[in-house]
Amino acid sequence: MPETGPAILEIGVVLLAAAAAGWTARRVGLPAIVGYLAVGLVVSPFTPGYVADRHQLQLLADVGVVLLLFEVGIEVDVARIRREQGALLVLAPLQTVLTTAVAGLAFAAAGIEPAVAGLLGLAIAFSSSVVIVNITRSRRRTTDRPTEDALLGWSVLQDITGVAIAAALIAVVAPTGRPVPLALAGLAAFGALAVVAAFVLPRALRRLRNDHDLFLIVSVAVGLAVAGIGSVVFGMPLALAAFVAGLALGESHDASEARRRLLPFRDVFAVLFFVTVGTLIDPSALGTGLGWLALAIGLVIVAKVVPIMLLARVGRVHARPVQLGIGLGQLGEFSFVLASVALAAGRLDTPVYAGILGAVVVTIVLSTVVVRLVGQPVPAVPPA
Repeated sequence: MPETGPAILEIGVVLLAAAAAGWTARRVGLPAIVGYLAVGLVVSPFTPGYVADRHQLQLLADVGVVLLLFEVGIEVDVARIRREQGALLVLAPLQTVLTTAVAGLAFAAAGIEPAVAGLLGLAIAFSSSVVIVNITRSRRRTTDRPTEDALLGWSVLQDITGVAIAAALIAVVAPTGRPVPLALAGLAAFGALAVVAAFVLPRALRRLRNDHDLFLIVSVAVGLAVAGIGSVVFGMPLALAAFVAGLALGESHDASEARRRLLPFRDVFAVLFFVTVGTLIDPSALGTGLGWLALAIGLVIVAKVVPIMLLARVGRVHARPVQLGIGLGQLGEFSFVLASVALAAGRLDTPVYAGILGAVVVTIVLSTVVVRLVGQPVPAVPPA
């Protein structure tokens, strides 16, 4: 298979470069994701030197984001959140809606058409599940256990609320040729399909528990197949379909075991997802999109970080409000997906898209670094 040799070599070299860049980023106090994004930028067509085959990386990245968000959906444990952080069940959805509304109005005032402005507002409301997990597991973290639990729970409830809003907005922004009511009915039908999968899969996995290879194959295949059906038949973005499928499976003990076994594969493909995001960053377009970058970052602070801090205080959440707000103060995987949907539908200009991608990178770096600093004890002033 000589024709596939260069492609395999390229993937291997890109993964090794991403590993080296991720290791370097962590040594200087940055999240590994920054290193992955940097590698994508280096091998992108927008920078001098070697250019990777973006279409090849895109396919693997799509698999990665499907497994990533499928696993995130499985991880959701609403019963545990209700038991340990019950206030989040109200506060996190409220913040998601509030941020979407405020940011959406700001984008509309800046000249974006209303439906697309709403989609971008929702992109601001989402946080990154991968970044938040890294914050709570980092060896350099300064968060305490209640704050870590609140970060994870709040992020999960953002995802659940945001997916419901996104389904309606995407039906308007990126229509599939069907009337909006019919498109929404299709989304409801996909939800029913996910529920059926949630009934069938745990029983199949229970029979395969001792067949480790088959257990893993069936777990991966169901995640990919259900997400693919959601995209091809019901017109949902792959990432949203994968999350809904995982969410439906999340209550099962056997599905939780599937999640544990998926983690190593998810991590490899997720690296390629962030590398691919890096290949989409056009520095020249970013120059014309600096205003949009500044607007997105400003909205993250004003419409998301500050409201989270205030809501956490008012709702008496068992967490450090400042660390909670800053820890959630970044754009995430869903943010990228929503902006990409609007761009693919021809409803978003390249400078705006470049500004959103730039905000993904900047807010990930800022939130990961600053969340550690605000948790550091203030050094005592020696007596005069």
